[in-house]
Amino acid sequence: MHLAAQAGVRYAMENPGSYVHSNIAGFVNLLEVCKSVNPQPAIVWASSSSVYGLNTKVPFSERDRTDQPASLYAATKKAGEEIAHTYNHIYGLSLTGLRFFTVYGPWGRPDMAYFFFTRDLLKGKSIPIFEAANHGTVARDFTYIDDIVRGCLGALDTAEKSTGSGGKKRGPAQLRIFNLGNTSPVPVSDLVSILERLLKVKAKRNIMKLPRNGDVQFTHANISYAQSELGYKPTTDLQSGLKKFVRWYLNYYSGGKKAVE
Repeated sequence: MHLAAQAGVRYAMENPGSYVHSNIAGFVNLLEVCKSVNPQPAIVWASSSSVYGLNTKVPFSERDRTDQPASLYAATKKAGEEIAHTYNHIYGLSLTGLRFFTVYGPWGRPDMAYFFFTRDLLKGKSIPIFEAANHGTVARDFTYIDDIVRGCLGALDTAEKSTGSGGKKRGPAQLRIFNLGNTSPVPVSDLVSILERLLKVKAKRNIMKLPRNGDVQFTHANISYAQSELGYKPTTDLQSGLKKFVRWYLNYYSGGKKAVE
């Protein structure tokens, strides 16, 4: 399973070369090694919901267009999907891509909103809440890490063998793409409200226009394909997932001084 990548939409604007190196060149390096070994492994790798870009049809389905990325990060992830198709077609590698939707939970990325909102709420700092044009709501399909892990295991358990060996294709090989989301987009303002209740603090909300840096207004996963093929069924709503995250955060950073009811 290949999960290594440079993640994040905004940082990609400042360091585009790092994203191309990690997400495209790094993936090609992996595929080059895998195509030549005998037997070839089946590969499951992390794509991203960001490939849907400026798509306005919701919920996002694997059959929807993904040719209008809104960020360089999204473009590198889309490039990975096209590269996977090529290696599947030429070398017989079995490949499964998983489009993750806003993964959150303990041990998560400190640059993600739920994480630094928690940190800044506890420090009494203002919380930036973006809104789209015409005061439109910005929402995300937040997906708890345990649900993502179950989806990954389902993909691994159902992955078929590659059909090539030694760099030569012997027959058609499996090629799949799945959405792994929670199917319940939540406005970012509601995320802040949940954190307020869990942390017992009042947020200083700073309403701002959504910047033109690659962020999109909403994400919403159609997971019917993953349900039918992988048995994927997310079970953790945002309230429950954030409660687990906050409990971990307080224990890890504050020694559990503040309890979560």
